[in-house]
Amino acid sequence: MPSKAAIEANRATATLLINQLANGSQSAKTVAARGTRLLAKTGRENRAFIAEAGAIPYLCELLSSTNSVAQENSVTAILNLSIYDKNKSRIMDESGCLGSIIEVLRLGLTTEARENAAATLFSLSAVHDNKKRIADEEGAVEALAGLLRVGTPRGKKDAVTALFNLSTHTENCVRMIEAGAIAALVGALGNEGVAEEAAGALALIVRQPIGAKAVGGEEMAVAGLIGMMRCGTPRGKENAVAALLELCRSGGQAATEKVLKAPALAGLLQSLLFTGTKRARRKAASLARVFQRFENYPLHFGGLGCRICIRRKLSRK
Repeated sequence: MPSKAAIEANRATATLLINQLANGSQSAKTVAARGTRLLAKTGRENRAFIAEAGAIPYLCELLSSTNSVAQENSVTAILNLSIYDKNKSRIMDESGCLGSIIEVLRLGLTTEARENAAATLFSLSAVHDNKKRIADEEGAVEALAGLLRVGTPRGKKDAVTALFNLSTHTENCVRMIEAGAIAALVGALGNEGVAEEAAGALALIVRQPIGAKAVGGEEMAVAGLIGMMRCGTPRGKENAVAALLELCRSGGQAATEKVLKAPALAGLLQSLLFTGTKRARRKAASLARVFQRFENYPLHFGGLGCRICIRRKLSRK
């Protein structure tokens, strides 16, 4: 817990920085954005006071700067501020700010700016009401899907976690399909760094028939999920078997047959039933019962339910 003197010193610093953001030259604004970024990196008190003192509108203006350093520092400052929950609504309610963040994600002047814009969307989408607003903003899901396809390892991680959050809102399913996110998530199943979250997002999307149809229509979806069951992390295996189960439940007979005819499924289910986590065993038991109905697979297990969880550290230097 910072001392009272430290808090007061930080408040004085924040006031000076915001004054520079409001009234300084372009170079002074760039320096002030970096100072704000660093001050917002740690401490709930700092994040709260910086926003309360009016920094967000000035940082949003800098998102459209042609100076790459100013743009990168401003989007990262907004990311760091967004970690404080009350600031999420301040950022979302600032006119044009969400659109500007998405524009940085699409066309940012540096790789770090684009990645931190994606991380900002992940942070903002932690609030349920924001998920639909973000997905409905023009170009948002498309840009996240693009970053997942071609970004750096960190960029892919930022993109897939944002897409996961958006996929938890049932009304975003159509947007995810239209924007090409399904294909990007299926492609990510082969990338160890993001496969776990990609499988988790797909497990949510396939709960709806339209989502199950879209995922089932991706040539490599079932093979990718089977591969996750074989080689994924414990949570990745949970997410993969959950996705396959939901695909059978919501995708109709054709999707079910595609899943159940996958090579090695029976052996992988048996392995999960004996060695998986508790949640993976429950999902595997349910899928084994589906398999049994179609293939007379001789196993009887019970239990339902699965929890998918992603936690990320967001603040950036």
